[in-house]
Amino acid sequence: MEEQQQQTTAPMEQPVSDTSVPESETQAIKKERDEYLDGWKRAKADLLNYKKEEAKRFESIMKFSNEQILRDLLIVMDSFDLAIAALGEAAKTEKGIFLIRAQFEDVLKRYGLERVPTAVGKPFDPASHDAVATVESTQESGTITEEVECGYMLGGKVIRPTRVKVAK
Repeated sequence: MEEQQQQTTAPMEQPVSDTSVPESETQAIKKERDEYLDGWKRAKADLLNYKKEEAKRFESIMKFSNEQILRDLLIVMDSFDLAIAALGEAAKTEKGIFLIRAQFEDVLKRYGLERVPTAVGKPFDPASHDAVATVESTQESGTITEEVECGYMLGGKVIRPTRVKVAK
């Protein structure tokens, strides 16, 4: 029992003081610590940047994932346009087809599809127009004379250019 008391009452060892470590070694340790800290900060910043880039890439993938199905549906939209043009005066049938087309167009808009703005008399823009023919015209050369087929954009990207006739 006395042994236990002696062991518990024995003075505790004093921590090593900084004075026992040479100054040059302290500086080297501090320099190494700062290098590790800087490396860790850079790695952390790189990881955050990577996460942001991946989030943008994923958002872009999600944004354009519907592109192919929307391209396929555009063919159906064109058929509706042709049917409407060929109807003439059949009032009830015409109204029904117009309603179906409007609903269809609303669904496409919900998925981010927009028409490429095109107007007769405006200059031809190869980024958003596709010239299918050049025609003699009184208009200035390089201007649009007729829109043959609508063009569409998905999220600001032209997925199908407007097909137009251009003045010579």
